[in-house]
Amino acid sequence: MSHQHQNNRKGRTIENTEAHANDHKTWNRRDFLQSTGIFAAGLAATVNGVPLYAMGTADHFGPLSALETDRTLVLIQLRGGNDGLNTVIDRFNSEYYNIRPTLAIPESNLWALDQKTGMSNQMIDLKPMWEEDKMKIIHNVGYPHPNYSHFRSSDIWATASDTDEYKKDGWIGRYIDYDMPAFVDAQPTVPPALQIGVQTDLVFQGQNTNLALAISSPNEFYKLAVSGQLYDLSSLDQTPADRSLAYIRQVANSAFRYSQSISNAYNKGRNEVNYPDTNLAQQLAIVAKLIKGRLGTKVFMVYIDGFDTHANQNNNHPILLQRISTAISAFYKDLAKQSMDDKVLGMTFSEFGRTIYENGSAGTDHGTSAPILLFGKGLGKGIVGNPPDLINTDQYGDPLFETDFRDVYASVLQNWLGMSPEVSDYIIGNDRTPIDGLVPVKNPPVGSEEFGALLGHKISADDKDILQIYFSILQEGPVILEILDRSGQVIRPLLNGFKLKGSHTLDIHLKKFQLHPGYYQYRLKTGGKVYQRDLVIL
Repeated sequence: MSHQHQNNRKGRTIENTEAHANDHKTWNRRDFLQSTGIFAAGLAATVNGVPLYAMGTADHFGPLSALETDRTLVLIQLRGGNDGLNTVIDRFNSEYYNIRPTLAIPESNLWALDQKTGMSNQMIDLKPMWEEDKMKIIHNVGYPHPNYSHFRSSDIWATASDTDEYKKDGWIGRYIDYDMPAFVDAQPTVPPALQIGVQTDLVFQGQNTNLALAISSPNEFYKLAVSGQLYDLSSLDQTPADRSLAYIRQVANSAFRYSQSISNAYNKGRNEVNYPDTNLAQQLAIVAKLIKGRLGTKVFMVYIDGFDTHANQNNNHPILLQRISTAISAFYKDLAKQSMDDKVLGMTFSEFGRTIYENGSAGTDHGTSAPILLFGKGLGKGIVGNPPDLINTDQYGDPLFETDFRDVYASVLQNWLGMSPEVSDYIIGNDRTPIDGLVPVKNPPVGSEEFGALLGHKISADDKDILQIYFSILQEGPVILEILDRSGQVIRPLLNGFKLKGSHTLDIHLKKFQLHPGYYQYRLKTGGKVYQRDLVIL
């Protein structure tokens, strides 16, 4: 289509002043709420002045060996919307240079990935990783009917939802909630996920809301854990208000159980290379110490700000790319000192890309698709997909995406973390297809099927008097499902029978079962294990 006749969607440009400002107000308000703990999930500590969050859920988790894997995932969030065209350059695409007369990266200022594709010299530190088959690129990643709001698009990426679907839990939160089984009789001493940064993210949000607390250092983190509890529970009654307070205090007390393992790992691990003096690099230095200290956490998340480049992009974006390049290079060199670089998958992501054309302020506005970069020894060198088509665009002048980001998530869950297809489908959705050869395949551990029950609930969208309890089992067998009161006594049997492997939903008529507003639990027994969740009926 003609680039002289672009349709402007509200909120994507700085010219859409009110809509764009409102989006940033919403985005920044949520950042504030998260940083003060109102939205936060997990436990915050500070290491060398860098906030760190331990993610867990209010439910009891089974031991991490339930889905044992020595692999780690490190998510690298590029906040603000990264310009993909200037990150991975289609070197000989004349249209790229025509529509970006001042922003396009010239051939003289890039290094070649292959005969057609290159990267800015600002990312030259990644060249050895590319040449050593430790880096992959996925072109043109996005989703149908894209949203141009920072707030909304970030939520879509975090929850793995459709544009018109509003989920309250994140894809990693569901991975933690459902795929590390919630055994009644066991709690972990290792946080399933850790976030480095100024606030917790929706990506880690589980089915239940959790509490974030700030601690000044790992050593104080350890001291507070010595007593096992920060908050007294014995003085609380069984009133609804006290029960809610007890729940919050128990979450906080449980979270502090991670302190000893975090402190031990941090003090045991060593950084064996010099890291750049940038925020992203210092975050990755902490992650490297915790990994090398054998903490055992499976998912980490770090971030870098500044990608909302509406103006003067050439003054800002190259610096950000350089910070990514130098930080990731140092991180993997550090891991390689202990031969751990093949056990850690790094993955960048951003809420959207930028417009393919430059604006009147020497910048770019909110776009759609962008590349994802993957890092780790053993990945194999390669580029997945094709560069964005700059001619055949949509009605807004944006290229059509080629790879759905949720297919990337499915690849990570199934092939890197070793989830079964049933578990992956439950987390991401049944219509997602892993990308062949994207990451080295890790098969589910032998015997893991006995830990495969997933459990959750929601009120029916069609009838507010129907509670839907859904579960998935990875092997057929007898299933018992019960409703309990807050003291743990069974008040209603819901199911007692044989179920086939797969997903199941049970509709519970609240009036018929005389389930009045209040606090309950529901419990699933199958495969010799017990899974239990809290339930609040309003």
